[in-house]
Amino acid sequence: MDQIKQIEAFVNSATRGSLSAAAQVEGITPAVIGRRLDALESRLGVKLLVRTTRKLTLTFEGQAFLEDCQRILNDLANAETAVSLGGVRASGHLKVSAPAGFGRRHVAPQVAAFMQANPGVTVTLDLTDRLVDLLNEGIDCAIRIGEMADSSLVSSKLGEMRRVVVASPGYIARHSAPRTPDDLVAHNCLSLGQQRGWTLCAVPGGEAASFKVSGRFECNDGAVLHEWALAGEGLAWRSMWEVGSDLTCGRLVSLLDEYAAPPMGIYAVFPQRRHLPLRVRLFMDQLKNTFGDAAYWDHSG
Repeated sequence: MDQIKQIEAFVNSATRGSLSAAAQVEGITPAVIGRRLDALESRLGVKLLVRTTRKLTLTFEGQAFLEDCQRILNDLANAETAVSLGGVRASGHLKVSAPAGFGRRHVAPQVAAFMQANPGVTVTLDLTDRLVDLLNEGIDCAIRIGEMADSSLVSSKLGEMRRVVVASPGYIARHSAPRTPDDLVAHNCLSLGQQRGWTLCAVPGGEAASFKVSGRFECNDGAVLHEWALAGEGLAWRSMWEVGSDLTCGRLVSLLDEYAAPPMGIYAVFPQRRHLPLRVRLFMDQLKNTFGDAAYWDHSG
């Protein structure tokens, strides 16, 4: 029993970044966590954590040991729940990161549904557009859209996302609709910045290319561009996760669909591990079932 408590103290401290955070999870004092860590390192004869007043840092041996300990605790939890009357139940803390706008609209509702179905799980949802460091920030999984460049991470495809050129019916009535990407130069294009082109195919079914656009208004907040498109101020190039319901309801119209670039992947990424905790696997399954359904995006946004 002491060995299990020591391992739990080590895993909680390493993944949460401090003795106090680990103590809060276990409902004990930081001093008790510290004594358990000392006993573990003394028994193993190896330094697992470098402890300072500001942070904890895993040693090389500590990182390797952490993966094994997480697997052991996960297997133990699965073994216990497998024989319980209620079947398999996820438990523990899940930390998820997602892009701010996408996460607010589509990941947060999934987190709420997941917590309702798994009352033994607590969740931290970090919404940010920066590229987070999963390992150092203790993030179990991050949701990303687009090509995966970091080979040190494991990725699982959840679905696909396409971007469309949209305008309000009122704008089209006043200015007509572009028939090819070359026609965009004659329109007021609402963009994130004129240095950023809109990715479309030069010919239907051809290779994707970047088309420079211009207009009277640009903004670094996509939500503002969305609102301006709804108000009939110009054309916008937005993701289906943002405008799907607007297209279904007729508030916006998609244009140049035959010139649309291939869809981008929606991925869950997580650090290299032999085994993912049950709570992570169940959450990934829920996201795949939702985001992998093309009909879901027709009513999103």
